[in-house]
Amino acid sequence: MTMYKTIAAFAVMAMLPMGALAKDLVLAPVSVTEWKAVYGRIEARSRIPARARLGGTLVALAVSEGDVVTAGQVLAQVVDAKIDYQLAAVDAQLQALAAQLDNAKAELVRGEDLLARGVTTAQRLDALRTQVDVLAGQIAATGADRKVVEQQALEGAVLAPIAGRVLSVPVAAGAVVMPGEEVATIGGGGIFLRVAVPERHAAFLQEGATIRIETPAGTAQGTLARIYPLIENGRVIADVDVPDLPESFINARVLVRLPVDLRMALMVPATAVMTRTGLDFVEVAEAEGPVLRTVVLGQHQMVDGVGMIEVLSGVVAGDRVVIGHE
Repeated sequence: MTMYKTIAAFAVMAMLPMGALAKDLVLAPVSVTEWKAVYGRIEARSRIPARARLGGTLVALAVSEGDVVTAGQVLAQVVDAKIDYQLAAVDAQLQALAAQLDNAKAELVRGEDLLARGVTTAQRLDALRTQVDVLAGQIAATGADRKVVEQQALEGAVLAPIAGRVLSVPVAAGAVVMPGEEVATIGGGGIFLRVAVPERHAAFLQEGATIRIETPAGTAQGTLARIYPLIENGRVIADVDVPDLPESFINARVLVRLPVDLRMALMVPATAVMTRTGLDFVEVAEAEGPVLRTVVLGQHQMVDGVGMIEVLSGVVAGDRVVIGHE
């Protein structure tokens, strides 16, 4: 059986091309990047809740999840029925004070006439003037109170804090909301990838490093933009900037490959590898002539834009690998 295997191996080698030498590559260990595959989440840079500024009943809700809004856009309307009664009470106070002021002004005119004829005293006239000033001040203060109530009514409109997409709407029309309660969550300011990396790889992460991202449209590249110093649950949080990242779904998971280490390996160009009957060969130039060696291959890498393959066994440093034929 061993003899048959040997004959078969020589037969396979005889079928392989053994053309004249065109170019050799002297093998030497090179530094390659070790990649770590993790999942990242597509997140919005800013996630701000739109809150109710007034407590009351949510009478109108103009948005739902997924809608695109602009900053300052009215998202919902909250109505407090007590505000109408407060405005009516303030208006009644203003009417009463206005009547009192008209009467005080008339009394002041009569007092000035009586003083001119010597019937009343200057002290009485000063008291009438003071009463007119007091009533005018009360009217101004009550008018300011009315503006406060009017402003409270205006604050029933729930506004979008930023431009972006509505991520969640936890309430429904007809619900009773409290001041400060969240009506909708807006995600805006652009999107990025957030990844959680095991802390053993934290020392190898560098801001500005190139990141590989696997998207439904194919492989893309991003940049490691920020590494957060706080480690939580044994993981380091980092943000990755990716141009043209799809934003249809926030919190969608995307496969990300991070550079976490450097190691030495023997690499040969992909064009130098020949595959026959399930075996991989490279041609090595020796003193007696070129020979074929069976090799065990590792992962593929791009080195300076050239496709390279790691060789795990079959060749050693210093071997001259033939990478071209005539």
